[in-house]
Amino acid sequence: MLKRTPLFEAHCRLGARLVEFGGWEMPLIYSGIVEEHHAVRRAAGVFDISHMGDFTATGPGAEAFLDHCLTNDVTRLAVGQGQYTLMCNERGGVIDDLYLFRVKPQEYLLVVNASRIAADWDWLETQVDGSPTNDGFHLRDDSANLAALAVQGPGVVEFIGDLIHGGSMAGTLVADVRELKKNQWGSFVFRGNPLGVARTGYTGEDGFEIVVEAGQAEALFETLLETGAPHGLKPVGLGARDTLRTEMGYPLYGHELAEDITPLEAGLGTFVALDKPDFIGRQALLEQKQRGLERRAIAFRMSARSAPPRPDYRVMDGTGRQSIGRVTSGTQSPSLETGIGLALVDPAHAAIGTPLQISIRDRLFPAEILRKPIYRREPS
Repeated sequence: MLKRTPLFEAHCRLGARLVEFGGWEMPLIYSGIVEEHHAVRRAAGVFDISHMGDFTATGPGAEAFLDHCLTNDVTRLAVGQGQYTLMCNERGGVIDDLYLFRVKPQEYLLVVNASRIAADWDWLETQVDGSPTNDGFHLRDDSANLAALAVQGPGVVEFIGDLIHGGSMAGTLVADVRELKKNQWGSFVFRGNPLGVARTGYTGEDGFEIVVEAGQAEALFETLLETGAPHGLKPVGLGARDTLRTEMGYPLYGHELAEDITPLEAGLGTFVALDKPDFIGRQALLEQKQRGLERRAIAFRMSARSAPPRPDYRVMDGTGRQSIGRVTSGTQSPSLETGIGLALVDPAHAAIGTPLQISIRDRLFPAEILRKPIYRREPS
């Protein structure tokens, strides 16, 4: 049976089309993917992200344990800061990508992908059992107790202060939620109940992700819709979430990331601190870096009218004679009004500006490799 978030009934009342995603029954569309996409790019949108997992790590050994398990440098996190990071296996393959927040001096929140909650938890527990740093360290799965909303778009700052009043009580200390900077976290109050707010997102737009107790999620969601409506806020489903992240070149686990794809192949070397003394997968990644990559992640845009590219479509060289890789994500870009995608290809054909051919329904269509992000806002 599919799991449901605390906002399931609210989605039904709003007429959302629901689909299975990562074992959850989630809204795919409300009014339409293109309309919802444009709402986020031009005004504001709110997403239910309560399906994502939430693990809490506490205690004096938490920092050392997490630094051993994750690719980014945990020791660089100040209280109230977050960082994008990855869990890798010993071969350097990606178990999951996640966000890590240092919410208190000895307390961290790990926000993981919905489809990977069980795998991540099992893997972390295995590391706990064999950890030499497990001194006063505790790992807790809070996924069932917490819910989360993402409110994204250039218009969000116009009303977020009307929803969340006052300054933060912990994390990054600010007098107003709008003072949070990118990747900062603060603890605030909503109707007398605590909530965590991070200035993060998965759309390429400014915005906030709000973590709240599950029982408060529906009240927060309804208040957000009411407060944001005069500013163009719309509820947004997974369909537009995917087009938005693809336009930015952001990876999705199971597409650009998997246990047989490394962060270096995925173009995420920035988030791998190879200068750390050790972390799980470090040796394999060092060796891969030294010998060179056999495939590399790229972003592309179709150069002619075609059906949208889709995952697992073949990527050919510019002549159309040599297969050089496969599409990992593809869609019709609402912002650019053309097909776009992400792919893993032979590094010899991965340079910016390289012409490609994408095999779509047994026909070849021209495309070109672009620098990420695929979509860039025009200067106002």
